[in-house]
Amino acid sequence: MHFKLLTIVLCFGCVSLLSAGEYNPVRSVGDKAPVWGDLPGVDGQKHSLADLKEKAVVVVAFTCNTCPYAVDYEERLNRLAGKYAAADSPVAVVAINCNLIEEDSLEAMKDRAEEKKYAFAYLSDLSQESGKQFGATRTPEFFVLNKNREIVYMGALDDSTDADKAKTNYVQLAIDAALQGERPEKTETIAIGCNIRYKRSRR
Repeated sequence: MHFKLLTIVLCFGCVSLLSAGEYNPVRSVGDKAPVWGDLPGVDGQKHSLADLKEKAVVVVAFTCNTCPYAVDYEERLNRLAGKYAAADSPVAVVAINCNLIEEDSLEAMKDRAEEKKYAFAYLSDLSQESGKQFGATRTPEFFVLNKNREIVYMGALDDSTDADKAKTNYVQLAIDAALQGERPEKTETIAIGCNIRYKRSRR
């Protein structure tokens, strides 16, 4: 009896592990992306995933104003958006900030976006639900969604936090593959950055 119970518990544990990616605690490549709605952006508008229904590919970046790694990636993220995310492009790039400290407030985000001339939507999620549902744990951390809004890539932008040493842009390769209706050769990498400052839930 005890052996059967232990077997059942272990099987449920295996199912739980199989439901997450190699590095992501919640999502696997191929999962449907979580849906976000009515998140305020630095442009003064509310944004939802549904607004991007005409886009063939959506890149979601969890980032912030304050993490040194996120700051180091600002220009690279902006270049990516400048290359792929023009108004008439089939690709959209969206950045979401889930941090709750004052330096990551919407007003501070507006100042940062104006100063750096962001070419992408920059949204605030005070509920932190988008980050939790994507399983995002770091800033920056990237997700590429195909036209069916399945996750085809998740992890780091590229292969080095040092821009001068980066040789492979995983997100760019994932965008190109998704535009062809394919998955990239590399579908998941480990995101390196600061921990997202999730509010602890009361037990």
